[in-house]
Amino acid sequence: MDESTAHRKVAYFYDPEIGNFYYGQGHPMKPHRMRMAHDLLHSYGMLEKMEVYRPEMATEEDMTKFHTDDYVEFLRLVTPDNQHEHLRQLKRFNVGEDCPVFDGLYQFCQLYTGGSIGGAVRLNAGLNDVAVNWSGGLHHGKKCEASGFCYINDIVLAILELLKYHQRVLYIDIDIHHGDGVEEAFYTTDRVMTCSFHKFGDYFPGTGSIQDIGHEQGKYYSLNVPLRDGVDDESFEHIFKTIIAKVMEMYQPEAIVFQGGADSLSGDRLGCFNLSIKGHAECLKFVKKFGVPLLVLGGGGYTIRNVARCWAYETGCLLDEELENNLPDTKYYEYYGPTYQLQITPSNMENQNSMDMVEKIIAKTLENLSLLKPPSGIAMGNRPPDTMEIDQIVKEDPDKSSDGMKREEQKGIATGDPVWTESKAQENVRIQQDFNELPVDEKKTEETREPQDTAPIAPQETAPIAPQETAPVAPQEMAPVAPQETAPVAPQPLSIDAAQAARPGEANDQSKAVEPEVPAPEQGTTLPSETKQPAVSFLEILSKRPGPQNPL
Repeated sequence: MDESTAHRKVAYFYDPEIGNFYYGQGHPMKPHRMRMAHDLLHSYGMLEKMEVYRPEMATEEDMTKFHTDDYVEFLRLVTPDNQHEHLRQLKRFNVGEDCPVFDGLYQFCQLYTGGSIGGAVRLNAGLNDVAVNWSGGLHHGKKCEASGFCYINDIVLAILELLKYHQRVLYIDIDIHHGDGVEEAFYTTDRVMTCSFHKFGDYFPGTGSIQDIGHEQGKYYSLNVPLRDGVDDESFEHIFKTIIAKVMEMYQPEAIVFQGGADSLSGDRLGCFNLSIKGHAECLKFVKKFGVPLLVLGGGGYTIRNVARCWAYETGCLLDEELENNLPDTKYYEYYGPTYQLQITPSNMENQNSMDMVEKIIAKTLENLSLLKPPSGIAMGNRPPDTMEIDQIVKEDPDKSSDGMKREEQKGIATGDPVWTESKAQENVRIQQDFNELPVDEKKTEETREPQDTAPIAPQETAPIAPQETAPVAPQEMAPVAPQETAPVAPQPLSIDAAQAARPGEANDQSKAVEPEVPAPEQGTTLPSETKQPAVSFLEILSKRPGPQNPL
């Protein structure tokens, strides 16, 4: 294989505006991390080794292939200026503290979702072997509610796209938090196997017991690997490779979606695992070796300098490129102090996952896998049309693009969507606030900088944000949503009927006002909701470190 052919095998989706979106000061989710990762890839010279695409923005029609119409409509119309008039809908759709309303929320959802769907379309067409969208991977999003910093579940939508061409799709999740939104969407089908490696116990979202194995047609097609604090490279690699090797043998997927949340790294702001970047990347390298069409997505990750390091390194792994450990000069060089190196050193925290416990988890998981029926052919029937046409996915160098948000402005004019753009002053304030939130000993001061390094961001150069730059949306544009008590959400089947969005026994209206009692299931058919631990908000994790729990 010549070098040019190898370069065409990886499609990379990135929009230069993705880093402009801002959840709010103090919020741990920072889209700016994608810009930092992209900047590292540019500095390492990796962009020219891939096909770089700017995502086509997902439409309301695209997103309602999984999500309910009224939920997507709410996200489209709500803004920071009018949210106070829609308190009932905010509560109903779980939009608030963890999942705030911020400027450009709907455009943000359109961008990261469009990248994941676009990657699936190119894999379906056989144009690429690997597609990467680090802005995607928001695995907590539910059919009609936001959850855990996630609004639109781009993973579910990408899998639905892959199912148009592939009989079986494997979903692998190594985010420290359980991939509950994806598992829930496909809990009763055998066309998608979900496999999540996560922290389990008094920890968000509280689901992901080893006993949660799927239901009805999907029984044994949901795998959960619950772990304790401090898991290290050696333990994680042993568990991951043993289980995934068996999954590939028994399930024989035709496509794989890999969620590479970086909050499982050592030192994450919200995490409690102890993986190095190389240990995290070893999982992706192992999956890549099987040669199955692979969609690689981002996810969690709240120590943003390590997120950028991790995703840049893993992109290099997909390209079979070994990146130099000493970081090149980048726009955000000051974030990476005091080492200014690509790799990180795990801490000396205790690994609470004993070898005996690890072997029990592996044994139980392999036992469940042994009960799978041999893969059989599935009559595909009439294939639904592709969500995006190939010629809609524009190949370009995002760094050389000059239109910025003009594409979004034009789309807003055409559809009537609220349009938001970030001024340079707002961008400078946001970046400075992100930098100020780093621990003091991890900032690079002027005294320790070498002369050739990029100068730090100067706070005094930042102009105050002008409130009038964001045009308020007239309240009358917001169509009222019927209260839950009088208009429950109607069930909406997915375009792929084998993939169901809600688990059996759950109401489609997922409001938390009333929690119905669920009868005890038969042995071996436990549903995730029946073993759910006490819910812990993402933001509560910042001030609370739960004690050890027994995942078995």
